[in-house]
Amino acid sequence: MKVVIVGGVAGGATAAARIRRLNEKAEIIVFERSGYISYANCGLPYYIGGVIKDRSELTLQTPDSFYNRFRVQMRVHHEVLSIHPERKKVLVKNLETGEEFEESYDKLLLSMGAKPTRPRLPGVDISRVFTLRTVEDALRIREYIDLHRPKSAVLAGGGFISLETAESLRNLGIDVTIVQRPKQLMNPFDRDMASFIHGEMRKHGVKLALGHTVEGFEETDSGIGVLLKDTAPLKADMVVLAIGVTPDSHLAKEAGLELGVKDSILVNDRMETSASDVYAVGDAVQVKHFVSGQDTLISLAGPANKQGRIAADNICGGDSRYKGSQGSSVIKVFDLTAAATGLNASGAKAAGLLADKVILSPMSHAGYYPGGRLMTMKVIFEQGTYRLLGAQIIGYEGVDKRIDVLATAIRAGLSALDLKDLDLSYAPPYSSAKDPVNMAGYIIDNLANGVVRQWYLEDIDSLPRDGRFTLLDTRTKEEYAEGHIEGFINIPVDELRDRLTEIERGKPVYVICQSGLRSYIASRILSGNGYDCYNFAGGYRFYDAVINDRCLIDRACDCGMNLQ
Repeated sequence: MKVVIVGGVAGGATAAARIRRLNEKAEIIVFERSGYISYANCGLPYYIGGVIKDRSELTLQTPDSFYNRFRVQMRVHHEVLSIHPERKKVLVKNLETGEEFEESYDKLLLSMGAKPTRPRLPGVDISRVFTLRTVEDALRIREYIDLHRPKSAVLAGGGFISLETAESLRNLGIDVTIVQRPKQLMNPFDRDMASFIHGEMRKHGVKLALGHTVEGFEETDSGIGVLLKDTAPLKADMVVLAIGVTPDSHLAKEAGLELGVKDSILVNDRMETSASDVYAVGDAVQVKHFVSGQDTLISLAGPANKQGRIAADNICGGDSRYKGSQGSSVIKVFDLTAAATGLNASGAKAAGLLADKVILSPMSHAGYYPGGRLMTMKVIFEQGTYRLLGAQIIGYEGVDKRIDVLATAIRAGLSALDLKDLDLSYAPPYSSAKDPVNMAGYIIDNLANGVVRQWYLEDIDSLPRDGRFTLLDTRTKEEYAEGHIEGFINIPVDELRDRLTEIERGKPVYVICQSGLRSYIASRILSGNGYDCYNFAGGYRFYDAVINDRCLIDRACDCGMNLQ
């Protein structure tokens, strides 16, 4: 059996190694147009910033090492120009010599990945406008920085690569501005949760131009001008385009293979395309979202590696199936860790699901053990069924552990109510006896059993301030004095039982505290005394972070980029 693989890196290299492990006699050829067949895409920003100092550390395997171990022919600087499924051949160009030749195959695997989205804007080809997707891209950026010592940079886009590059450039002392058309960074997160990411970026000197659209670039005497819609240009020494990726599917399209979302390659759960004996994996393929069941694109290394293994199994006569992607991800944002899995609230709504949520602020480990830090958790579940839909967590330690527990719970089909029963490890330096994941389950269980009812940030503007409701802040007097929501009266929770006469009966009571715990206790006190009450999801800490962030974003938009 002869297998030709187009593209290395995650899916292609994984498939090649797996095929060899399953079939010692197969002839395996990988064509890779770059000079690198297996490298760490996710490490590229850290090389630019000097965290990864040796460029060789980005390369997981070389053509020689791969051949020595797996007897796979890794032909770098070879670009596949076309595929011909009807003849089972591909047309290849040697980029070093210019020679073109045809290569036959019994099985063909397409692993071209995705390419940086490069909009057709004026000036997009200026030499100081970079993209970051390959090792060569990272080397170009690093070389430019070493030679020209830029003092400022504009990053267009607000996803993983942009944030990681922003941190790396700031660590080099470069002034950084991120321009993003939506009014938030990191689309896997809901806008309220993204507020904590925005705050961390600003804390480390990154300027955020959110809600602005890039319309082009122009060279100036002092650098490069970034042209923005309806406002003055930004000036910088360099620009990095990080506005997303586009499936690199032109070979499949030209060969007549069926395409899906955004011209991605359509595959079944065996990673088979519409053409016989042609498979496809990675960022170029359409997948099913594991939670919503909808067709989507999810460009992450984990799914690409899994798909490469599945395709290899099936190429070798097995019957492996890909069960869908749920978008589990984590990112370092300076001192913060931000992680997500499954659907966010806006994604659940777009999928036509009726979703509810809990928001809590647990400690990363036992409060009495030194060094614990708060995290903010948002768990999304389906109304009525309590099916887990997704989660987002932002904090300083223990975030990755909790998101992986929740990702596993979703994959295993556990309900949100099952979270309270998970038997998770505990020692004071690592967790609490009631782990944050358990705490989310307890809150959801209380909602399911009518022990507590919630109100949310989006209800703030609709709350009447005419006396029809009682708005109650149960924090201490000192906390209340430092900041509170207009219209809320202050009765600390420990004084509540003795001051119930101050709360008029027959009116709904909307309760808030700093994190949600004291207001929950207050809600139980009030309910036990006949009051109709609702607890705020997230607490004043959450409210304050989100509202302040929105004010800063709107102010920057309204005053012509006086960025905060």
